[in-house]
Amino acid sequence: MTNPLSALLETRDWLLADGATGTNLFNMGLMSGDAPEMWNVEETDKIDALYRGAVEAGSDLFLTNSFGANASRLKLHSAERRVHELNKAAAEIARNVADQADHPVIVAGSVGPTGEIMAPMGSLTFDAAVEMFHEQAEGLKDGGADVLWVETISASDEFKAAAEAFSRADMPWCGTMSFDTAGRTMMGHTSADMVKMVGKLDHQPLAFGANCGVGASDLLRTVLGFNALGPDTPLIAKGNAGIPKYHDGHIHYDGTPDLMADYAVLARDCGATIIGGCCGTTPDHLRKMREALETRPKGDAPTLDVIAAALGGFSSESDGTDGAGPQASPRRGRRRRA
Repeated sequence: MTNPLSALLETRDWLLADGATGTNLFNMGLMSGDAPEMWNVEETDKIDALYRGAVEAGSDLFLTNSFGANASRLKLHSAERRVHELNKAAAEIARNVADQADHPVIVAGSVGPTGEIMAPMGSLTFDAAVEMFHEQAEGLKDGGADVLWVETISASDEFKAAAEAFSRADMPWCGTMSFDTAGRTMMGHTSADMVKMVGKLDHQPLAFGANCGVGASDLLRTVLGFNALGPDTPLIAKGNAGIPKYHDGHIHYDGTPDLMADYAVLARDCGATIIGGCCGTTPDHLRKMREALETRPKGDAPTLDVIAAALGGFSSESDGTDGAGPQASPRRGRRRRA
């Protein structure tokens, strides 16, 4: 039987995903150091509002508040035995919101990195990572998630472990990595490396791509890198709303709704099918992104100069696919005034 995301992808040229989870929860009163996943049972009205904010802004897909709901991360809050409960609760609230929406909406069960380093550099074995992801996957599945969505991954083995766990849960899935170190992930993988890795997975994702990272310009350069290899699988772009700046004790992102509208259209032109925001992206940004995608015609793939002129320069001269090292260089171009 066809899953809801595949069915929707067959009828649409693009889908709007959601924005930030952390940014919007901090705006609702979440304190630094608190586990946002605890709000799935302690502040259910706020999690409901988080999801509804994305849906009412026009999102076709949103992620559950379960990014850090694995045993390793929850152990920091003495909640490692509550993995299934917290994931199930996150998905149940989401399922209720999606089912009440006035348009088809996909519930994507968010699965973040374990927070541990994979062997041999670290102590986390592949089998242990699979077990950790599988426990989370079963909770999200029981809560009613349509698909699972692993995100912000930097190590290929951790991405592969998630794919194996999702296979064991018999769930369709999507996955993104974060390319935040001169066009590479923290563990050194390039966009080309990811395309090749995904192509070899036994349990294939419905879509894959990039999220978070340094800024919208860098992320679109990564999407161009994916597209250059011609993958058949739909691509995901979920970039941050500008660059983070510390102000009055809080992190703020300088990307305006208008800038994110430009980003959304450029992401589509770069080859992305599922387009959303990450850190700093609010419903106000999403509304502008939806409007832009609906009203602006699709264009040719932009050059790097076009991306830099619209969204700001790149954090490094190379994205790593040319064999250059991860050294940083002065930012290319100028960011538009917010």
